[in-house]
Amino acid sequence: MRTMLLTAILLASLSPMSMAGQIYKWVDAQGVTHFGAQPPEGVDATTVGKTPTPAAKPQAPASGGVVGDQKMIDKQVKQQVAEQEAQLKAFCEQARTNLAQLQNNPRVREEVEGEMRRLTEEERRQRIDETRAQIEENCQ
Repeated sequence: MRTMLLTAILLASLSPMSMAGQIYKWVDAQGVTHFGAQPPEGVDATTVGKTPTPAAKPQAPASGGVVGDQKMIDKQVKQQVAEQEAQLKAFCEQARTNLAQLQNNPRVREEVEGEMRRLTEEERRQRIDETRAQIEENCQ
């Protein structure tokens, strides 16, 4: 369950749509179509998406400037990526430890409803296969 949640969070945070910025489309004097993050001044541009709308001229922020805002955003994104990588690393280490425990110990026990019970050989093999699949899927 924890693995599925971690995988879902990782995929959602890495999806291109969550990181996509606004893209503009315009045609220059020679009739060539261009795409970019910011349209040139004095050119009618439309946003690329489901419903294109005329683009508003970019406004300079009151403080910090575009470069300052971008640096702040970059810092936040780098921090999020570092946190996700740390979570993934911890997950991978735990999964590898669990796999080693399952492979090396034929008498694995688990707690079910407050009581300890021993896994059957079939259950142990199934958990080994599941753990290997998780490691292959999420850990490089």
